Amino acid sequence: MYRLVGLLCYFATVAARAQLIPQPANMNAEDLAHGKRVFQAQCSPCHGIDGTGGSGANLAVPTLKHAANDAALFDVIQGGIAGTGMPYSFLGDREIWLLVAYVRSLGRAAVENLPGDAAKGRALFNSQGCPACHMLNGIGGVVGPDLSEVGARRSSQRLRQCLVDPGSALPDGFLMVRAVRNDGSVVEGMRVNEDSFSIQLRDTVNRFYSLRKQQMQTLDYEKGATPMPGYRDKLSATELDNLVAYLASLRGKQ
Repeated sequence: MYRLVGLLCYFATVAARAQLIPQPANMNAEDLAHGKRVFQAQCSPCHGIDGTGGSGANLAVPTLKHAANDAALFDVIQGGIAGTGMPYSFLGDREIWLLVAYVRSLGRAAVENLPGDAAKGRALFNSQGCPACHMLNGIGGVVGPDLSEVGARRSSQRLRQCLVDPGSALPDGFLMVRAVRNDGSVVEGMRVNEDSFSIQLRDTVNRFYSLRKQQMQTLDYEKGATPMPGYRDKLSATELDNLVAYLASLRGKQ
């Protein structure tokens, strides 16, 4: 009991300090580069080299679950998160603020002045059936990534690449698998989880399978494969501009 009270007092003190320690003003490219180096040395083993997740959370998002603002993120980095794998840090205050700035930059793609018409892009998004696979503000499919904040997470160049050549722009860890059972039946889907003895897949109509590897004839990993169709030859240049403009406008709650 006394230990719990002590921990609560410690984290309350850390949070209060985060509010009092001033954040460096006017951080420049050199500061962000420093923050990136600190991140890669201290954080990337769990959060991934680009912050897109691993054993730790995906940080390349506009809104962080445990850090609604910069002071809260400072608190998380310095004090850790009790009951999780996120440890407290021995970094100095300035290095933590540089890390805060870099982590925030991971989930905030700059607003760009794009040539397309976002309203027409929205109509195209719906007519092409994109909501069947992608969720938008709580509505839509779950086979593909949630696009509610995609404009804040991805540049227009990356969005265009995902549309014209989706196999070259797959998220870290995404993998399509084709499993042939001992009885000859075939299961194809996206890998959800895997260990030495089993693999879990989700197919394109959102059915979930848990398969034991000893019951498989073959298990093929299809690198670069994706159920996402390419639109290079399906849409005109103007239509692609419109669709990119619409996706870039999806920035979640502002």
